[in-house]
Amino acid sequence: MGAQVIRAPFDLPAQGVKVCFVDTPNTQIELIEPLGEGSPIHGFLAKNPGGGQHHLCYEVPDIHEAKTWFEGVGCKILGEPRIGAHGTMIFFVHPKDMGGVLTEIMETPKDGH
Repeated sequence: MGAQVIRAPFDLPAQGVKVCFVDTPNTQIELIEPLGEGSPIHGFLAKNPGGGQHHLCYEVPDIHEAKTWFEGVGCKILGEPRIGAHGTMIFFVHPKDMGGVLTEIMETPKDGH
């Protein structure tokens, strides 16, 4: 079993990125590129011209319950929950609260992808 692109790359203007998802047997890789200089990814690439890992994502069954939990243990949430690339709710946790890694929390998609 190899990796496969599950959907052609598409623009996500609300996030300022072009996205492509690649499925593997036990994980999914999200490839992202900036749509312009205003994209948060543009700043990341300016600091890391060779590219690299931008963030990790974990799925949760209830985004609001997860947000309450993270806030309850003292983590800084970056912005409010919003619709992500899968069409489900997401939010980000500040890297300083997650061992130096920007962390996305995503509500589990209804279709399992």
